[in-house]
Amino acid sequence: MARKILILGASYGSLLGTKLLMAGHDVTLLCRDATAGLINSKGTDVRIRLRGEDTHRSFRSGDMPGKLDAQTPEAADPAGYDLVCLAMQEPQYGHPAVAALLGRIAAAGVPCMSIMNMPPPPYMRRVEGLDTGSLEDAFSNPRIWDAFDPSLVTLCSPDPQAYRPPEEGANVLHVGLPTNFKVARFDAAGPDAILDELAAGIEELRLDGAEIPVKLRVHDSLFVPFAKWAMLATGNYRCITPGEPIPIREAVTGDLELSREIYGFVDSVVQRLGGAAEDLVPFEKYAAAAESLGNPSSAARAIASGAQAIERVDKLIQRIGRTFDMRHPTLDATVDLVDAKLARNRSAAA
Repeated sequence: MARKILILGASYGSLLGTKLLMAGHDVTLLCRDATAGLINSKGTDVRIRLRGEDTHRSFRSGDMPGKLDAQTPEAADPAGYDLVCLAMQEPQYGHPAVAALLGRIAAAGVPCMSIMNMPPPPYMRRVEGLDTGSLEDAFSNPRIWDAFDPSLVTLCSPDPQAYRPPEEGANVLHVGLPTNFKVARFDAAGPDAILDELAAGIEELRLDGAEIPVKLRVHDSLFVPFAKWAMLATGNYRCITPGEPIPIREAVTGDLELSREIYGFVDSVVQRLGGAAEDLVPFEKYAAAAESLGNPSSAARAIASGAQAIERVDKLIQRIGRTFDMRHPTLDATVDLVDAKLARNRSAAA
């Protein structure tokens, strides 16, 4: 059956939205008014390269069996949807219109799948025995999540890498690394059935007889989406230096043994939370992939451009580690550096 999916965030969200449209589901993207107007008039264009091909293909929403529309957060009524996908950066949810929408989503009891590196607080409350109160300063505004039922919130690792080409319109997304979304199950049977249904529909998609990359993989473990934390701490946040940002490749390979040590530390934190080794990605696989990452991370670029807030997975890992009396000096130094740079940006903007 066709599902109705509400996606907060039309940039990265348009990737999952396109796969859902291809599977026959109806999708609403929430975004700024100008972007909504562009999408409603011209649709979306998501470019994905199929396995074995040299060039990307354009997947346009107008060619899909599902229906697409775009709205602003103020106009959205979440009660009419089967699933809400949270595809914005964590600090963006503090915007008054978006925060108000989160309140309506929680009140409606619609299941939410977060596609963020930063897990929302209700998801962290699903981790047995974790003192989530000690984690609050890692979040921009933890109170906006208080009304959510943790059983109706899950986390999907945003592993596929995609960006908006600067020379194109806001309705265009280029997928650079077409890996799979990895989502943990809800703690509720009904929403889990929706995940299984969506994943199966995406799995069946073919174009000219070929599989279309970027699947939705459903996992029983809460901790599979946390596998990316070690990558972020080892590479993405270490692109942030006292001076100019450095590429992820340099951050990882500049001192490979230190990178291996940081990576292992973060994985050990995840395992103390309850994760298993099979939930995680080996360092060697990540280090090999990092060789192709020749640009600074989006977090590093944002800070260099004057951002006053970014997702703080670095601080979240640090705070979780402290609950187990686990510390790493390089991670602590990274957290301090990011804190200082964001504080300077806020002072400069005041």
